[in-house]
Amino acid sequence: MRVYVPSTPTALAAVRRDAAVAPAPVSAYAVTAELREWCGTEDAEELEYAATVLAGRMSLALLAEDDAARPRRVVLAAEVPDAIVTAVPDLGPGAVLVDGTIPLKRVAAVLMDAEDAEEAVVAASPVAAAAQDGDAAAEALVEAAEEHELMWYATQELGDLID
Repeated sequence: MRVYVPSTPTALAAVRRDAAVAPAPVSAYAVTAELREWCGTEDAEELEYAATVLAGRMSLALLAEDDAARPRRVVLAAEVPDAIVTAVPDLGPGAVLVDGTIPLKRVAAVLMDAEDAEEAVVAASPVAAAAQDGDAAAEALVEAAEEHELMWYATQELGDLID
């Protein structure tokens, strides 16, 4: 199963150092029954995009707690066995827990904002929780950050992304 793990540039450096996404359980997003219902589609590409967007929103919330991080959303796309993934619908559509660390070799790609998104991310990260709670002004800032598409990078580019 493909999961989308919200992260930060600081946490990305730890993934590179440890060669794994940890600690377990790892919070992520995936195409779940709840996400299908929420999106109202069975289109695989649309559902994966929705899971990525939700993971990007959680990345904003993580950035609000990480003063040392460069202001860029980070999402790791990883392939993990279905048996270790549990849907957690109480945390929202597509929310899952991965029961174990995710070895770096299971990470298919790193999705990360480009430099031009930093200003929008700086504005959105402190209000990500308020947007989740329905604050319209906060939602507008989060949506402005989401107008910047996450760029796809191969795991071989981790060094360049971190440095």
